[in-house]
Amino acid sequence: MTPTPLPEIPFVADEVSAVRSFLAYFRATLRRQVEGLTAEQLDQALAPSPMTLGGMLSHLAFVEDYWCGHVLHGDQPAEPWRSIDWAADPDQDWHRAAGRTADELLALHEAAVRAADEGIDRALAAGGLDTLAVVERHGEAASLRWILLHLVEEYARHAGHADLIRESVDGATGL
Repeated sequence: MTPTPLPEIPFVADEVSAVRSFLAYFRATLRRQVEGLTAEQLDQALAPSPMTLGGMLSHLAFVEDYWCGHVLHGDQPAEPWRSIDWAADPDQDWHRAAGRTADELLALHEAAVRAADEGIDRALAAGGLDTLAVVERHGEAASLRWILLHLVEEYARHAGHADLIRESVDGATGL
């Protein structure tokens, strides 16, 4: 299996291109950490955290859908998120990955990224980085700029977790 290529991040770019390049880089970094692992390996945690690589990929698929679909545009959550009983398990975005294969989780993530990128493109066309989200969070509408930077932060933080978990699973480093 050829690993997901890491996109180039330009040293000089406009604001949209720069932020989207970093987001693309960290999306690819996370995908590389789960490629080639079995469902059992994807379910392994690094003590003392219950966090797993499979759960992380599922969580980030949810994050993409939530911020770039629901919050930004007011869209209904995509499946599987729409059907989840969040009151029964508020961490279902993490837990639903248990026992799923890398192919299943990568497909879920890929579909979420595709839909998120479409939502980002719509918002950029409508008003650029200053486009305000339809759904407020904590009584305030976030700008597309804030949402994109939040996605970069979310991926960067979890990419660090993924490095540690992957190394504990099979010794792979530098992916």
